[in-house]
Amino acid sequence: MKKLLRYLIAALFVFSLAMTVNAQEKAAKEIVRSIEKLDDGLDALIDVNAKIEVISTGHQWSEGPVWNREGKFLLWSDVPRNKISKWDPATGETTVFMDPSGYDGPKTEWGEPGSNGLMMDANGLLTVCDHGNRRVYRQEKDGSKTTICDRFEGKRFNSPNDLIIHSNGDIYFTDPPYGLKDKASREIEWHGVYRVKPDGTVTLLTKEMTRPNGIGLSPDEKTLYVAQSDKELAVFKSWPIKDDGTLGDGKVILDATPWAKKGDPGMPDGMAIDQNGNIWGTGPGGVMIISPEGKLLGRIMMGKPTANCAFGDDGSTLFITSSGFICKVKTKAKGLNFKE
Repeated sequence: MKKLLRYLIAALFVFSLAMTVNAQEKAAKEIVRSIEKLDDGLDALIDVNAKIEVISTGHQWSEGPVWNREGKFLLWSDVPRNKISKWDPATGETTVFMDPSGYDGPKTEWGEPGSNGLMMDANGLLTVCDHGNRRVYRQEKDGSKTTICDRFEGKRFNSPNDLIIHSNGDIYFTDPPYGLKDKASREIEWHGVYRVKPDGTVTLLTKEMTRPNGIGLSPDEKTLYVAQSDKELAVFKSWPIKDDGTLGDGKVILDATPWAKKGDPGMPDGMAIDQNGNIWGTGPGGVMIISPEGKLLGRIMMGKPTANCAFGDDGSTLFITSSGFICKVKTKAKGLNFKE
């Protein structure tokens, strides 16, 4: 009788799980996604009729996609679930790549304990913004984690969110408060943008932003871009990078506040840069495609809040993390550092 009961409970669990997955897949298919053209310059970057395909579902809040060129697979963070997932285009399967990806202490109630932004460094090693442990770390080839930085002037970061790696090895990253366990644990009063050099030296670049989030570099690495996830001032900003790696005076290149206040889902968040310097930045509506001069050329309308995006495959596929879904769309543009 006990064996039968255990069998029935297990069968009920599997059935419930299958129903949940089916419901998520159905919901993903029912969301209307489209491409909105706002300027003729969009035509050279993406076909307005390009198919936006859902490749993975069932995640809580997906973030930080990155394409692993050596292994030819996609990685991304599920921040609340404290995991990094992997999608293999050869099989179409999603598997857990790392668990935990962030906080590794005793289990506790926590909103965003996991990893967020991900990048591959010049040696093909995964570099991670870790909310829960309030650090930037590197995963070594043996799977171990090496802390790159976790403090500025002796004080712990808030929760490193997103990063970009310069060709000289410098890492630029943002540090908003989203991953803090509670306000009492906060040690730095501002939300900064920082640079950490290969020797571990950390420099505060700016503390003028209220909610710095996604970050990117221009193709010539002379301009730094940062998105601000603040509904009252939802902007994309740029700074010239000086010869010593610090920043000159910043300026707003696109103010997305009107779309945010109109109710379009999402805030300025993650970004990817193509070979011509166009910014593919997640924001109100989905992915905002912005020229280097700051003109909004169009939007990939995702129908849900959209966190981040990254180019992958041969460089002309844009992968998008949109709430619990992972999507992809073919582009005419190619991402930085992909061969023509």
